[in-house]
Amino acid sequence: MDNTVYIAAIAIGRNEGKRLRTCLVSLGQAARVIYVDSGSTDGSPALARELGAEVVDLDMSQPFTAARARNTGLEALRAAGTRPEFVIFIDGDCELQPGFVAEALAKMQAEPRAAVVCGRRRERHPDASVYNAQCDREWDTPVGEALACGGDALMRMAALDEVGGYDPGLIAGEEPEMCVRLRGRGWSIWRIDAEMTLHDAAMTTFGQFWKRTRRAGHAFAEGAYMHGAAPEYHFVAETKRAAAWGLALPVVIVLLLLTAPALGILALLLYPVQIARLARRAGGDRAAWQNAALLTVGKLAEGQGVAEFHLRRLLGRRAGLIEYK
Repeated sequence: MDNTVYIAAIAIGRNEGKRLRTCLVSLGQAARVIYVDSGSTDGSPALARELGAEVVDLDMSQPFTAARARNTGLEALRAAGTRPEFVIFIDGDCELQPGFVAEALAKMQAEPRAAVVCGRRRERHPDASVYNAQCDREWDTPVGEALACGGDALMRMAALDEVGGYDPGLIAGEEPEMCVRLRGRGWSIWRIDAEMTLHDAAMTTFGQFWKRTRRAGHAFAEGAYMHGAAPEYHFVAETKRAAAWGLALPVVIVLLLLTAPALGILALLLYPVQIARLARRAGGDRAAWQNAALLTVGKLAEGQGVAEFHLRRLLGRRAGLIEYK
């Protein structure tokens, strides 16, 4: 890292075990490391202190969100010590890759209105399951100016201050939502062609995949509700696809099976047809078919997330955290 620029790091986690050690060691060159712990019972706070991090225990009397944990880390940075110009955000199950911060910092310095610079997050064990492999593909997004980032990124403190940081009430999709507000203030988001972090999804069961995808549907619906108007149309297309494939089509199929079974069976065949279409478009190999199947089945989970968000919204109930591990 460039020692002439003051860079701090904020890691968040709960019961990450050995993954937390790997994460914090990878941040060793940061001038200051804040670890925000969310009620761990595995000794994570003690481990973090042993490794030289400043530990902040999140107030668990309030509902947990990753956004609230990240804001708590920012508050700790502002409260004491030299104020950093840039901050690295990282999840406790990730490992920062050597060289990323230097490349991200160079991009920040070349783009004075860059608020966020991210790189390529990779899954540590993509061959452990088809679900891990899908995560790895999901994070391979185009290089260049972007609409949003994920949980790992280098950010400019001045930009975070201007928009007030993360929305603490969001249970998912907090980074894309903040990026909407950043871009609305004239800041830019960039993804560079650099290895950024290794992530350990540890996602080996269909149930985990379903919960993670259901959470994505909730994030799509809430994001569209908040920023779906022009010019952003934030998560509008994603929400429409989830609603169409995950809510409307299943209802139509059930009604047809009850009233016109032959048509219901034909409608049901739309799912394998969609899988085939996506797989062939992606090259038609085994990985393409696996990904196409998960993307298509995942629309049902996303649809559930969309429905849950709007039902809770109408009932005035706060959404609970959707965790997959």
